[in-house]
Parts: sequence; C-alpha cells; structure tokens
Amino acid sequence: MSVERVHRMSHAVDAAAPAGVLYNVVADTAPWPLFLPDTVHVERLEFDGTTDRYAQWAIEDGTARPSLWRRTLDAHHRRVGFRQERPAAPVTTSGGSWSVEELAPGWSRLSLEQDITVAGNRTADVAGVLASAQAEARGVLGRLAVLAERWHRLDGLLLSFEDSVRIQGPAEPVHEFLYRVGSWPGRVAHVVGADVTEDRPGVQRTRLVNLADDGSAYTTEEVRVCFPAAGRIVFKRTRPHPLLAAHAGEWSVEPDATGVTVVCRHDVLLDADAVERMLGPGADPARAGRHVREVLGRESRATLEPAQQYARESVRSLRPV
Repeated sequence: MSVERVHRMSHAVDAAAPAGVLYNVVADTAPWPLFLPDTVHVERLEFDGTTDRYAQWAIEDGTARPSLWRRTLDAHHRRVGFRQERPAAPVTTSGGSWSVEELAPGWSRLSLEQDITVAGNRTADVAGVLASAQAEARGVLGRLAVLAERWHRLDGLLLSFEDSVRIQGPAEPVHEFLYRVGSWPGRVAHVVGADVTEDRPGVQRTRLVNLADDGSAYTTEEVRVCFPAAGRIVFKRTRPHPLLAAHAGEWSVEPDATGVTVVCRHDVLLDADAVERMLGPGADPARAGRHVREVLGRESRATLEPAQQYARESVRSLRPV
C-alpha cells in the first residue's frame, strides 16, 4: 500500500500596505465574495474567538461548489492556519497557513504555505491538482495585495444596502417566485429575457436581459445558491453593473406570526477607475454609490412588487369557494 506524498508549496507577495490591513483582509471572510472573483458566498458556521469553521461556495466549471474549512486565527502573530474538510477527489488532504510580515512602515509581505496529498500519487492527478492550486494561489495573493494597497480608499468603495416589503401571507409562494427566476419576463417590469441553468440542485446560473429607464437593454449574469428550508437565495453577479468591480447579495424571506418580510440585500465594491468614465469628470465614489443605490434599489423593488402579488394570488387560490 503506497503512502500518499505530501506536496508543499509556498507563495508570497509584497504590498504597499500596513501589516494589520493585510492580516484583516485574510482573516475576515465576510467580504470575500467582493474581493475574490470566484467566491460566491461565505458563511461562518462556528467561531469561538480564535478558531472558526465556515462554508465557502466558489465557482468551478461554471457552477458554484461548496467546501468546508476550519481555521485558527492568531492576530498577535498575524497568522491564519487552515484545513479543508472532506476535499474533492482526487485530493485527500488540503491545508496550510497565511502569514503577514511587516517589511517596513507601510510595506508588508503576505505568504501562503500549502500542503496537499493526492490519492494514489498518480502523476497526472498530482500534476493537475498542483497546477490548479498554484494558479489559484497566485491569483488570490495578487488580488488581496491590490485590495490591501487601496486600504485608505476601500471603505469609500464598499457599500451595502437593502430593500424590503411586507407581505400578508405564507413564505412558500414568495420563495417560489424568487427561485423561479426564469418566469420573471412578463412579471418583473424591467426583465424582458431570462436564461436559467441549474446544473446541480439549488445552484443556478442566470442571464437576464433588462430594460433601463431610457429603454436600452442591458444584460446581467449571476450565480445563485438557494437554501429553500431557510428561505434564502444568495447570489454573485459575474457580470456586474459597469460602475462595479464586484456585486453580491441575498434574498431572504423572513416569516412571523402574521406574514413575511422579504428583504433584498446588495453588497457592492465600486470600480474606482470607472467612476469618472461612467458619470463624467469630477464624479466621486460618493456620487457613484448614490447612483448604484438608486439603480439596484429600483431593480429590487420592481422584483419585490410582483412577488407580493404572486403571494396574494396563491393565497386566494387556496381559499375554499
């Protein structure tokens, strides 16, 4: 019986950012859907102050696939150890650590150490796994370094907001309406076309053709992960608004004794380089944020209104004659 070989890899990148900023970018997983292009959603499952466990949905082969991770966070030494639970074959174990070293005031080094074992040690399998891991590591390191270097502007580029509606009725038809995005053309005013693919149960890829206020058409594409039992649908736009570098969010249906509250939350990262190009000379991120808030809020409300109507119709259809 062959013993699986442990394959170790090291990567590092230097960034013009304080060490504390780089550490926080790695340690705080909540904004990763905005920071990492392939990450759709991250959900913390456990946390005791130093160790945590989280689920991450990342785009792979065009669809979102989940993975489970455990981490140990050491803020004092600016180190995060991680280990994946039940990695996908042929990988049998996967883990490592992030560490941040201060090189000089305002300059830091982010290092990533990885260890991976592959079932059977077959040459082709090992080569494919390591090539994929190395490419992903380089991409993530580069992306996090760029974001950290913009730390003094980052707060002004991040924006979260939500719209909600109160519905007197059950949660099930509301969630059904939000889930069946392919039926939105003709029901949601600004949606004139929809293409939906569900390769795995509850994981959707959508392409919507929308109408802007001036009558022009624009296309949005996103990956959605649906949690019917919890009344939630999380999404990541893979083709965001031209003013945005990244866009993620969530639909949630929250029932109580008298009805449901339906909430649409948007989390966005403005594209600083697109602000003046899109809105004209002198435009700043604050103006861009107001514009995006108006556009996306209008889309949300336009979807919530027919969801409310669909729920009312469903309740009426269940009433005895």
